[in-house]
Amino acid sequence: MNSKAIQITELDFDRLKKLIEEASHTYLRGRDYLAHLQAELERAQVVCAQSVSDVVITMNSTVVLLDMDTQQEETYTLVFPENADADRGYISILAPIGMAMMGYQVGDTFEWPVPDGMRRLLVKEILYQPEAAGDYHL
Repeated sequence: MNSKAIQITELDFDRLKKLIEEASHTYLRGRDYLAHLQAELERAQVVCAQSVSDVVITMNSTVVLLDMDTQQEETYTLVFPENADADRGYISILAPIGMAMMGYQVGDTFEWPVPDGMRRLLVKEILYQPEAAGDYHL
């Protein structure tokens, strides 16, 4: 886990806390992921939606990530578990990469574990962020 402070909107923070509470009763296989998400929330700087920087990855943001080892770009939308669809690039916040990217901003590099080691990804661009678009309810 990275120690860099991340930004999370109040709405995302509240919804993620609720998700952790609900999932802890039903999501038996992923309890360690829930603990990791809880740790991410504990180190986050919580800000109002109107003041979050438009270069920060928030829930429902669509981002371009650059794999630092392969130099390949990948586009993902960070979503709640019920909206996840890997084939369309909709990545759940409960997936390791979803937790890893939450709150980072353009220019940041983060790591997340994969079976054969660690992946290093650079946040290259945010194509859509709900708060920047005025979609504060998403």
